[in-house]
Amino acid sequence: MAQRLRPVGPEFVDNAPVRFVFTRDMAAAPEAVFHALAEDVPGWPEWFSAVASARPVEGGREVRLRGGIRFQETVLVAKAPEVYAYRVDTTNTPGARAWVEEWRLLPSGTGTRVRMTFALDGTAPFRQVCRLVRPGTGQAFRNAVAALDRRLS
Repeated sequence: MAQRLRPVGPEFVDNAPVRFVFTRDMAAAPEAVFHALAEDVPGWPEWFSAVASARPVEGGREVRLRGGIRFQETVLVAKAPEVYAYRVDTTNTPGARAWVEEWRLLPSGTGTRVRMTFALDGTAPFRQVCRLVRPGTGQAFRNAVAALDRRLS
């Protein structure tokens, strides 16, 4: 059953109780990466294997992950080509209370250094599960960025 999460702003990325930060370099330029993140929302499943479907909606996105997790999201920051951040407003993830994901795109040589931050809050069991799945989340991020880089080249 979907639950409404606490509405937080972009500053939550810096002060969330649980934060994961992952970084990976890409050959693609920041503008191309930003376009894939912010403007080609239906294309996410083609490079992010955890995403079963994604579609833009007024002010945000609807996302379904493989395995049945669903999100209704609001875009908080879309500053091309530097930052794309969104807040999860509703999800069927048990125990979640607040959730923001931020993609920072930094020029790196002729490519892009991608830094993704997951900022989370929830019940004690939710926070514990988050810490347990961190390695897998990091691997999913690295695989997705590598697949996106291949797609953009």
